Parts: sequence; C-alpha cells; structure tokens
Amino acid sequence: MPDHIFPLPDVFTIPVVGERATYPVRRIFCVGRNYVAHAAEMGSEVDREAPWYFTKSVENAVRSGSEVPYPPGTSNYHYEMELAFSIGTPVFRVGVEAAQKAVYAYCCALDMTRRDCQQAGKDRRRPWDLGKDFENASVFAPMTKAHEFGVVGVQRIFLEVDGVLRQEALLSDMVWSCAEVVAHLSGYYHLQPGDVIMTGTPAGVGPLVAGQTITGGINGLEPISLRIVSPA
Repeated sequence: MPDHIFPLPDVFTIPVVGERATYPVRRIFCVGRNYVAHAAEMGSEVDREAPWYFTKSVENAVRSGSEVPYPPGTSNYHYEMELAFSIGTPVFRVGVEAAQKAVYAYCCALDMTRRDCQQAGKDRRRPWDLGKDFENASVFAPMTKAHEFGVVGVQRIFLEVDGVLRQEALLSDMVWSCAEVVAHLSGYYHLQPGDVIMTGTPAGVGPLVAGQTITGGINGLEPISLRIVSPA
C-alpha cells in the first residue's frame, strides 16, 4: 500500500436497523423541487418533464443526534426535512420495476441550506455549492430496510423546531417516486451500493438560530434530530 502525504478521513456510514454492519456512503444525490407546495414557496414551479438533481459531498455528512455550529457565511440558515434512500445493487439504464428492486433502505434526512447563498447563486445564474454543500449540510438517521418499511405512500413526513411543527406532508405528495428517480438517474450514472438519494422537502422550510433543536420523522422510520450551537 502506498503512503499518503496526509491521513485519509474515515468512511462516513449510516447505521441500519437490525444490522451490526453499517452502510458506507460514497455519493449523495439530491432531487430538487419534488413537492409542489415547496416549489411554490420558493417562487418556482415543478418541472414535470423529468426530475433534476444536485449533489452533496459525503465529507459534509453527519449522523442524527449531532450538535453542529451555525455555519459561516450566512444569515439565513434553513432546515429541509426529507426522505432519503440507499442503493443496494448496481443499476444502469433501468426501468422503474428494476429501479425499485435496487432500493436497499430508507431513512429520515435533513438537507441543511444556506438559503441566502443559494439565492445569490440563482440570481447570478451560478452554481449552488455555497448554499447546499458545506460542513454538516447533510444529516442522516438510521436506515430501515426497504422490505421492512414497505411501500412508500401515505406515510406522514414532518419536522419540528423546538417542539413547534414547521413542516408536514405525505410521502405520496412527492412528484417523482423513488423508483422513478432511480430509473431516471440511472440513465446518467452507474448507480452503485453506497449511493444515497435525498428526495426533496415539503413546504414549510425556514430559518434557524443557534440554540434551537430540530426533530423530525416519517412514519415507520427512525426519527431524526439536530442541535444548532453557537458558531465555531
């Protein structure tokens, strides 16, 4: 084995309910504007021709229950509650039926966002990276295997800030289903075990301040939480 000039970071993994082994994450894909009401509150419309995506770095992911500092470079730091799922078998250019069979497990997730940085990118027709891909910007709860969770449908998805309900919807409100997303995305990438896909957020996103605690859930999945502390 060759030596490296600096130590490599540990592999980020997500616990799996009922398993001693954890799920190692290699890539994170995010579906944009997958709930009509959220697209509307952001001043946009859903693209019903095909889903679209952005990515987040695995190095910026943390587990549920973490304490994270209010991030630098923003005064409008937002929560976004989401369903995420993981890939269990390789797929490339597959149909919806094969795509569904490739889903390994589901979990609650948070897509943390520097909204002002994201908006600045939109206004200047530049990438969103500063708004979406920063330290502690993805949060994942433990995964539940797909066959144990069952069919994605009318499960409630919700988020609270300091015990006050801020987001609430049904998973059936998603414009693009998990299988449709996998089928479409597999036309552009060789999806592999280790790939995690975040499916978008319902309406009700909003700002956070240091000292607040986020809690959220989806019926049938492990809950998620995050504590925001003072800037580092």
